[in-house]
Amino acid sequence: MTRDGSAGLGTRFARLWAASTLSALGSGLATVAAPLFVASRSDDPLVVAAASAVAWLPWLLFALPGGVLVDRVDRRRLMIIIDLVRVAALAVLALAIITDRAGVALLYAVLFVVNTGEIVFRSASQAVLPAVVPRERLERANGWLGGGTTLMQGMLAGPLGGFLFVLAAGSPFLVNAVTYALSAVLVALIGGDFRASTTTADGDARQSRSVWAEIVEGFRWLLGQRLLRTMSVLIGLLNVTLTAALAVLVLLAHERLGLGSVGYGLLFTCLAAGGVLGALVGDRLIARLTATWTVRVGLLIEAGLHLALAASRSAAVVGFALFAFGVHGALWNIVANSLRQRLTPPALQGRVASTTFFVAAGGNCAGALLGGVLAARFGITAPYWVGLAVAIGVSAATWRVFNRAAVASAYAEPAPASAPAPGLGAASGSGPGAASGAASGEQRAARVD
Repeated sequence: MTRDGSAGLGTRFARLWAASTLSALGSGLATVAAPLFVASRSDDPLVVAAASAVAWLPWLLFALPGGVLVDRVDRRRLMIIIDLVRVAALAVLALAIITDRAGVALLYAVLFVVNTGEIVFRSASQAVLPAVVPRERLERANGWLGGGTTLMQGMLAGPLGGFLFVLAAGSPFLVNAVTYALSAVLVALIGGDFRASTTTADGDARQSRSVWAEIVEGFRWLLGQRLLRTMSVLIGLLNVTLTAALAVLVLLAHERLGLGSVGYGLLFTCLAAGGVLGALVGDRLIARLTATWTVRVGLLIEAGLHLALAASRSAAVVGFALFAFGVHGALWNIVANSLRQRLTPPALQGRVASTTFFVAAGGNCAGALLGGVLAARFGITAPYWVGLAVAIGVSAATWRVFNRAAVASAYAEPAPASAPAPGLGAASGSGPGAASGAASGEQRAARVD
């Protein structure tokens, strides 16, 4: 960190990065502690699995309307309000657990509230970022945000969350509440006006339009953008196969790799370590390779991961494949987020980001079911062979879409000037396109977040 902020990106970005990283740590603690709490209250697999379902459900229900909200109000204030609501919900849960009055139903309710806030918060933070950093540094900023999230959730939250739960069952949730409170303070300290546009591109008053009409507007705009449309489809399809692969990884680690619980956990450490490395060097590596070849090579790495998981019985080979995939996942998120932020008009930032999150979440949900079905019916390696086939297919189908000319045009041109967002340009002071919210992984959710 330099004297003027994280990676020389300025004090405002340093505060946004600190808020995002603290929130990621707290969310990771709760993610680890929630199933532990449910398992301490019930040994019914359906009850335990329901905690994950409750965590994913808000992404499917509220991603799209959440994007409309982000594009209607002051995005920074919205992030602060969301953090404060989550602080209150988690404080109630922690107090109930400490006083031995908490049940599984209360945990489900709090998880639902927290994750509903998460999807809206992420859309808002993605919309805020282009107004906080210069356009030419979006890759570095997205890399730092992704790296902080991966470090906290992928490497630190697991062991720390387990330790805190053993120490006191309510402590992970209490610490999570504190991280959200600190996040709210840091976001409040970010100067500038982040008010969304009050009119549409046609000059109509946005408040007079229905939520559905605004969702359709964002969706239609995304469909009209070849690069972003293709990236969103890739996110959905590849998240299906990735989540299917990870859903049965514990069985593969035990049956084919001969790993115990510690070895299985180390596989995820390899994945997280690759993600952190990719986030730290991502902007420089993308500049050297170009975004075109970053996407293309990433698709080949995706296929290579599934091939290694399907064919190898070596834990070292699988660990290296996961490490390489972690690097690819970080670079993918940097390119995907930066392209979306560069190409999307300021007034549509929230809706376009939330639509991408919706597609990613749908892929995750479908993949979680598909992995178990394929493994049960055709054997433990079936999800990986299917993933290999899908990765090869989408690589061939989209190879020419991400050509040098199309990607170079996206990087060269400022964000469209239509539907300007009042105040954002003056707030950022960062040049053309800066006036236009974080994902593990727009972003492919499974890679980030």
